[in-house]
Amino acid sequence: MTDFRDVLIDHLVDERAGWSMGCFGAVAEFHQDRGEYLEADAPTMFVRATSRGAIRLNAEAVGQIVPVAYETLGADPHRWSHGVALCLPQKDSAMNGRKVLTELGRDEEAVRSADRAAILFDLGLGLPQCDFCIRTADPDLLSLLRANAGRSLFEPGNPSSAAVLKAHPHRVALTRIGRIEVFQKIGGPDTGGASPPGPHTHLLPHLLKSRRTHSADTPIPKYHLPLGYLHPANPVTDGLGRDRAFDIDDHARFQALFERFARPDLPILRKAVLDGLARRAEPGQFPLQSDRFSRATVRITLRQQYRLAERFGGGSYLELVSRWRNVLDGAADMAATDEEAPARTGPGANDVHSSPPLAAAG
Repeated sequence: MTDFRDVLIDHLVDERAGWSMGCFGAVAEFHQDRGEYLEADAPTMFVRATSRGAIRLNAEAVGQIVPVAYETLGADPHRWSHGVALCLPQKDSAMNGRKVLTELGRDEEAVRSADRAAILFDLGLGLPQCDFCIRTADPDLLSLLRANAGRSLFEPGNPSSAAVLKAHPHRVALTRIGRIEVFQKIGGPDTGGASPPGPHTHLLPHLLKSRRTHSADTPIPKYHLPLGYLHPANPVTDGLGRDRAFDIDDHARFQALFERFARPDLPILRKAVLDGLARRAEPGQFPLQSDRFSRATVRITLRQQYRLAERFGGGSYLELVSRWRNVLDGAADMAATDEEAPARTGPGANDVHSSPPLAAAG
């Protein structure tokens, strides 16, 4: 997988790419701004840090990563999302699964040396492939957390969540492939109810209750788990989730990843759609797909071709793609999408906290 190491390095230095680690309902994200000052910059060692957050991939684990490129439908009919899930075999993915607040000691593996004297606490969410933690040197917060160690954050009357929300400690997502650290404030009352741009975390109680390891929209191979995600630049939305003019270069770059790392049948299906359009076949001649990922690939391919035709003056081709979309990209299948999937968050997404006990770590 030497070539995939190069993919990771190339995207680590691409300020438009984003990264996330965690589990369904508990995610830490790392994003950079163009020209942002770097406090750590060692891409060949898979390390990067700014004043707002940090990422480090475990160099020894990178060669074991099973990359899975995927695309997901956007709720808006002209959008789609994409990414590369960073997977390991299930037997190699397990973390500690602690279910109570637990002091772990000094975070000697922190990306920045200045953070290594601070104390790490596992929040005890019991996640299979991620230890979701906070890190602090605040004496008042340390005292309170130590007094409540061994209790579940879900326990009624536990003051830990409210104290964390007020103190804004660092959040640290630990996995077998690496870590993401978030230094910014927790999205909540002190940030106007929204996540700050750049590195941030999401802790969503209603998703945690599902006990799912990942979004149903991502075709993760059997007996594997996604531990993190690479989010390359999207050709139709910017880093804040706003519409942008279709960027054919960003589109082509991800299509190259999709060809190499997607579920093997999906690039073949994409080619079949393109061949059908090239032959000017009618949509009724194209076989309907029974698999949700196959249906999504057909629909996304048509959205992409529509944007390409719009951008480059498709004329009759645009009309042909529109006919295909009317038949194969209807709204009826939108229920198959996971709109709150952690792999589809981004720097412009808001934290959503539906109950106070877990709001503290968002």
